[in-house]
Amino acid sequence: MPADLETAEPARPAIRRTGARQVRPATEGWQQQKGADGRPLLQFASPKRGKPPVHLADLKPEEWKGKAEELGLPGFRVKQLARHYYTRWTTDPAEMTDLPAAGREELVAGMLPPLLTEVKRLETDRGDTIKFLWKLHDGALVESVLMRYPGRITLCVSSQAGCGMNCPFCATGQQGLTRNMSAAEIVDQIVQANRVIASGALGGKKRDDHSQERVSNIVFMGMGEPLANYARIMQAVRTMVAPAPNGLGMSARNITVSTVGLVPAIGKLANEGIPVTFALSLHAPDDGLRDELIPVNSRWKVDEALDAARDYFDKTGRRVSIEYALIKDMNDHGWRADLLAEKLNERGHGWVHVNPIPLNPTPGSIWTASDLDVQREFVRRLEAAGIPTTIRDTRGKEIDGACGQLATEG
Repeated sequence: MPADLETAEPARPAIRRTGARQVRPATEGWQQQKGADGRPLLQFASPKRGKPPVHLADLKPEEWKGKAEELGLPGFRVKQLARHYYTRWTTDPAEMTDLPAAGREELVAGMLPPLLTEVKRLETDRGDTIKFLWKLHDGALVESVLMRYPGRITLCVSSQAGCGMNCPFCATGQQGLTRNMSAAEIVDQIVQANRVIASGALGGKKRDDHSQERVSNIVFMGMGEPLANYARIMQAVRTMVAPAPNGLGMSARNITVSTVGLVPAIGKLANEGIPVTFALSLHAPDDGLRDELIPVNSRWKVDEALDAARDYFDKTGRRVSIEYALIKDMNDHGWRADLLAEKLNERGHGWVHVNPIPLNPTPGSIWTASDLDVQREFVRRLEAAGIPTTIRDTRGKEIDGACGQLATEG
């Protein structure tokens, strides 16, 4: 069990010692892989494994004609196929009656090979939350979580099988990185979720809810570090926002890309010209704690990550979200709220919003969410400093489908 230590006080005169209990980050029931220097190992490169079959969603529209010619078919047939996949969410040749019967199955097999096989489905929140366990072509497992809210339907997608960031409080991080997911494997999570919604799952829409019955919002907060799989997530995002039939026709503003702080990739994202929402998973405002809590902080420190986040706002005009898991006696001290506010305000006003998230513990964990009064005090201090702050509504805890709980147990 982590030892109780006195809270270390930063060398800042404005912050006073509180004498609060300080728990240090430590793993439970598993050992972090560490290098010769004793630091947790980080996996940025995807291990070599067999690639998934090339799929329509891996190709840019300008590449469709060439792929059709490979299959001995006219290019316009692929556009018809794309309409079925992106707007009707089907891969069943029998439903594609506008395609000639001769060669239809071959076209579907060549352009829409199966990528995700549903292994298990769990529901909670009166049917308004569904967690899917998917098997990929090589046996790797990933999860995604579908959630209905008033006026929107959100899908939390995975971008990697496992994760190489090695954060001690995250169930996904315990697995290490199996491999990057392809762009099509990412997109197919959305298409399959839309198919499930269309079948009548995900509870019923409320009488005054006039939203469409399909996924409207995407959060890259499932398994994996999205920016460690940069090229493929950006290909997937371009497909999400492309108008039908070239893509899913979603709004870039309803897509959230998160990271634990891969600073060079944040800079690349800022220059993409696609106005997605950017979220930085910070979880501690001081390097002393964040080095232990978020191992990538050994590469890029708090101030570097916050500078990159501010730069994202400057280049896109899109307000940045700061994600902050509130963990009892670890990072929820009042002085840390003050320090976080100070660091954010040093970089200006109106550019950022903080989402404290009461920690979702994994089964048997001694790590747990902050007490309610501590949560309220943390929020009060941020708001008093002029920082817009909203406690995140966590969904799917009962089925281990909330943030940090995805662990692909069959």
